[in-house]
Amino acid sequence: MMFFPSTLNFRKASLSLVSLFFAFILFFSNTQVALAAISFELNPSNQQIIEYLRLRVTHKDRKAWLIAEQKSWEPWLKEQKGFLGRQLLWDPEREEAILLITWTSRDDWKKIPQEEIDYVQMAFEKIANDLTGKKGINPFPIKYQGELLPQQ
Repeated sequence: MMFFPSTLNFRKASLSLVSLFFAFILFFSNTQVALAAISFELNPSNQQIIEYLRLRVTHKDRKAWLIAEQKSWEPWLKEQKGFLGRQLLWDPEREEAILLITWTSRDDWKKIPQEEIDYVQMAFEKIANDLTGKKGINPFPIKYQGELLPQQ
């Protein structure tokens, strides 16, 4: 009977450790589900979305970039379902263009076939190459692309 109190303490400690382990597993195993639910709630597929792009555009080539945008992407975008508008911004200190392209929904934006996007990008690069005198490279490479959600 002398071992009974220590056995009881061992059982309590074991039960506490097992309970803590299962609580840990339950908490962290549901994290992805919780994050997915939050993400879905914050970005439903029918919510307005802004495509965000940053391009390298030097002082010297800024006008060429604007002309290439106006002759390639601008007319094509105006024909796309869900396109609401865009802003072309330029940071002279960083020599960086920022494009904010607004879509009625992520679904409308992402339904555009990649082949169409590639075709317009090739036209953009050809115009840009002709205007800058650069050959065989994209004179305005994408530095970053992402998505922004308008906040009410």
